[in-house]
Amino acid sequence: MTEPAATPDLTTQTIGVLGGTGPQGKGLALRWAAVGLRVVIGSRSAERAEQAAAELAEAAGLPAGTDVITGADNAGCASRSDIVLVAVPWDGHDALLTSLREPLAGKIVIDCVNPLGFDKQGPFPLEVKEGSAAQQAAALLPESTVTAAFHHVSAVTLADLSVSKIDLDVLVLGEDRAATDQVRALAETIPGVRGIYGGRLRNAGQVEALTANLIAINRRYKTHAGIRITDLP
Repeated sequence: MTEPAATPDLTTQTIGVLGGTGPQGKGLALRWAAVGLRVVIGSRSAERAEQAAAELAEAAGLPAGTDVITGADNAGCASRSDIVLVAVPWDGHDALLTSLREPLAGKIVIDCVNPLGFDKQGPFPLEVKEGSAAQQAAALLPESTVTAAFHHVSAVTLADLSVSKIDLDVLVLGEDRAATDQVRALAETIPGVRGIYGGRLRNAGQVEALTANLIAINRRYKTHAGIRITDLP
């Protein structure tokens, strides 16, 4: 009988958040800092990143000057982190990752970027030459282990710590089993969230595109809906 895999230990890891001054990045960074994980906020401006880190530390109830959550420019964030979340706007995705290829080498990279357009009819998925944002990241970062996750988490819900449990599954995609297990474990540090393996990176396109449907649902019903996968233990 095969023994179950050990739960990855994230307490020794530093989590970098590129785009950590935007709503999605800040929300995830807040949740991770609130449970004691070490987080580095990344931004084009180190000063802006440090300011965001101080605001998040205060929101999480951490003491002033804490090293649990800190800020740096994007290159510094990538260099100082073991696992790096990419939560930047789609139109800057390729340029940023190209510039950070060296400091991201050997790291687990989590791409949560959703290539979407908006018009009078609402949100819609954009075509991506590589198939998805995550596949573009994998092509640009050949020495990194690229995964895809956290596409469907409401930034509003993440930022509201009075929501003590978030009713949500996070689909995690990737080619490397150990890396997807790490990212699943990272998702599950947020109370109420389950990390669910969702397939290889070639399946990331439809996961990213589903965000357009969720935005439409949330606008119509004035809520912050996510997804749950049924019939899992």
